[in-house]
Amino acid sequence: MNTPRENGFFMPAEWAPHAGTWMIWPERTDNWRLGAKPAQNAFAEVASTISRFEPVTMMVSAKQFANARQKLPAAVRVVEVSTNDSWCRDTGASFLLNHEGKLAGTDWIFNAWGGLQRGLYFPWDLDDAVAAKMLEIERAPRYRAPLTTEGGAIHVDGEGTVLTTEACLLTTDRNPGMARADAEQRLQDYLGATKTIWLGEGVPGDETGGHIDNLACFIRPGTILLTWTDDSGEPLYQVCRDAAARLETARDAQGRGIKIEKIPMPTPMFFTEEEESGIDAGTTGMVRRAGERLAASYVNFYIANGAIIAPCFGVPTDEPAQRILQSNFPDREIIMLPAREILLGGGNIHCITQQQPQSAKT
Repeated sequence: MNTPRENGFFMPAEWAPHAGTWMIWPERTDNWRLGAKPAQNAFAEVASTISRFEPVTMMVSAKQFANARQKLPAAVRVVEVSTNDSWCRDTGASFLLNHEGKLAGTDWIFNAWGGLQRGLYFPWDLDDAVAAKMLEIERAPRYRAPLTTEGGAIHVDGEGTVLTTEACLLTTDRNPGMARADAEQRLQDYLGATKTIWLGEGVPGDETGGHIDNLACFIRPGTILLTWTDDSGEPLYQVCRDAAARLETARDAQGRGIKIEKIPMPTPMFFTEEEESGIDAGTTGMVRRAGERLAASYVNFYIANGAIIAPCFGVPTDEPAQRILQSNFPDREIIMLPAREILLGGGNIHCITQQQPQSAKT
């Protein structure tokens, strides 16, 4: 089977028109506290908000179907799909279009962010099957990529450029023995791209190993929003400066230089004793301990049709972050949603959503 690029498919930018958004309902109690009820309420608020702008599909296990259906507005479609956890960005299909508007999708190999070496749970077989099920529901061709990665490890500009981190793609726990050139070629072949921009490390403490969607993202062609701190005592200090130095010398697929916009790192937040006590003991690799620093980022937002759905945390940096988002997306409504409960599970709003681009049939 040819690659998506050989068949004329590419991944559109997130700001391109959507046919809808996909999400997965949270339920595992060794990750989400208090029986996952606070997380379910947070996911429901995200889904309900996005549904004001575009259709939303929530994938839900059989045992949670009735509960999810009751908690979600009627506008949100609920479908039964078995999963291991609820990170649709990482386990879901990376949807593609061709120039005739036909829909397809890339299905990455998923190993729970590190497999048996460093993965966060086992098994992960149900999560690895999510993308195929989404594409089956949409009757869209599926391309199984020969690369272990996640949707949160990539951002695209829709014009041939991929943004990623070395920390995720070039590791022995995902793609052992794979050279940078091979990883780059596979990324580009399965995203319909021609250029990869590599950043180094991700946000310190990010248990995904350093996803790009917690550090930086394209906000329009030629412009990247980068999480930033001027505090030299912060672990992020050197990470964001290294990222900026790489971006300052980078060129995108169209030969443009990269403009950098900065958004502040959120005020430091930590796992509380109360939050730790609400999590069931498990045998997985997930660690939730009081005093642990939370890898928060305002970059972890979702671009919906006509809106930006972004996290807020009830901390002083929320207001300047909202102003920066509004200045960079003047034609979209900026909606900041309380997202600490999502953050406690290891990600944020971008991590729990996956866009489906508008296709010829939709």
